[in-house]
Amino acid sequence: MLRNGEQLLLAVVIPVLVLTGGVLAAKTMDVEFDAPAVDVLTPGVLALAVLSTAFTSLAIATGFERRYGLIKRLGASPLPRHGLLLGKVGALLSVLLLQTLVIGGVAQLLGWTPTTDPLAWLAALLLVVLGTAAFASLGLLLAGVLRAEATLAAANLVFLLLMVGGAVVLPASFYGGFAKVATLLPSGALGEGLRSALLDGEADVRAMLVLLVWAAVGSIAAARTFRWE
Repeated sequence: MLRNGEQLLLAVVIPVLVLTGGVLAAKTMDVEFDAPAVDVLTPGVLALAVLSTAFTSLAIATGFERRYGLIKRLGASPLPRHGLLLGKVGALLSVLLLQTLVIGGVAQLLGWTPTTDPLAWLAALLLVVLGTAAFASLGLLLAGVLRAEATLAAANLVFLLLMVGGAVVLPASFYGGFAKVATLLPSGALGEGLRSALLDGEADVRAMLVLLVWAAVGSIAAARTFRWE
């Protein structure tokens, strides 16, 4: 990731810019939240980091691996397919850990004061796991049915649309009548769930169920449609 400018941009640079820009904009434009801006925005930016890595980056990387025949060759090697899957999951978790450290560090410098309730942090961890599963399954679904160039365009487009209108960074209440629909999207469910956990110290069971449904549907669809070459 550190050698790939596009991956680094998606995984670290954009989330950090969204966080710092959002906090500064809230101060200069007098945007009112129910809590300090950094406390409201940080959980959403962490959700955005999951979206960028588990969906966009994974979809693009897998699409080009499939185009160049890498996936096919790995599938025919002594490495079992579940080994390939576990390797990709391990890579995702490693990048997410790096993202969390960087974003959390920047948020601390901006004055972030998350909840100290260990159960709330456990709920946040579960939400990240479910969100990663949901977005990864959707990313593999996209990469498995489209050509690499189409996957690149579609993954970036979906990322931008969800970042702006998916209730991932900003609370769903900012979207008016679209709020209920936004919370049914994986982006909105993860964003709202992390805000409930890290800001209010509560476990959002509804958000967990929404992410679980997306993960199940995405996994089944990806397994049935993924083409190895």
